[in-house]
Amino acid sequence: MNYKPYPNEFWTSIEKTILELKNAQKPLIAAFDADGTLWDTDLGENFFHYQIDNKQVPLPPNPFEHYLEMKKINNDPRAAYVWLAQINQGQSLEQVCKWAQQAFETIKPNPIFSEQQRLIELLKSHGVKIYIVTASIKWAVEPGAIAIGLSADNVIGVETAIKDGIITDAPVLPITYRAGKVEALLAQSKQAPFLASGNTMGDFELLQSATHLRLAVSAASRDDRLFKTELELANEAKNKNWMQHRFI
Repeated sequence: MNYKPYPNEFWTSIEKTILELKNAQKPLIAAFDADGTLWDTDLGENFFHYQIDNKQVPLPPNPFEHYLEMKKINNDPRAAYVWLAQINQGQSLEQVCKWAQQAFETIKPNPIFSEQQRLIELLKSHGVKIYIVTASIKWAVEPGAIAIGLSADNVIGVETAIKDGIITDAPVLPITYRAGKVEALLAQSKQAPFLASGNTMGDFELLQSATHLRLAVSAASRDDRLFKTELELANEAKNKNWMQHRFI
């Protein structure tokens, strides 16, 4: 699919900011949400569908509906996000990562936003340390990170503890949703990002945490369940004079 390119002034602003910070000898960190921000799909839910279809782990009846209902409890989806990791309890991390790669390879055509790929490459060329901070399970997003030119180590996401190579049901805190994204990022990076990008209100605090550039993106169609929250973030971006871009 052809997506609208970023306007030239975006690139001018980004490069100018990078050069100013490099000249000031500031270490550079950038942070991106994953699903809907770097690619036009949800890798966490894609992996869950793959696990359902291939009967890879024990699940309740109507598992995807069960997950959606969990997200509604107390209007707090964090327990549902953790559950997608917990269903892998007892599996080896190696096996689950293999399944995640296989699930990623089922997605056709390539879902990566070309402009985000270009931005990642620009940041890497300047030595910027890049993090993907996601509310999806980390293992599902790692293949996307690799496809966009990063590594599994660049991904901060929902996960449960690993013991002797085996996945347990113990959540790793903080859960990387809303403010938890910033908390987890700062725990790993030790500094705020100069640039942050996201597509929904779940990324609002992540964008707020950026010291210089905040980029809200969107691509959901009007009948997509993400459209409302993407529009909310776009309106926040407009009101706060953040950068914003709609890919379609």
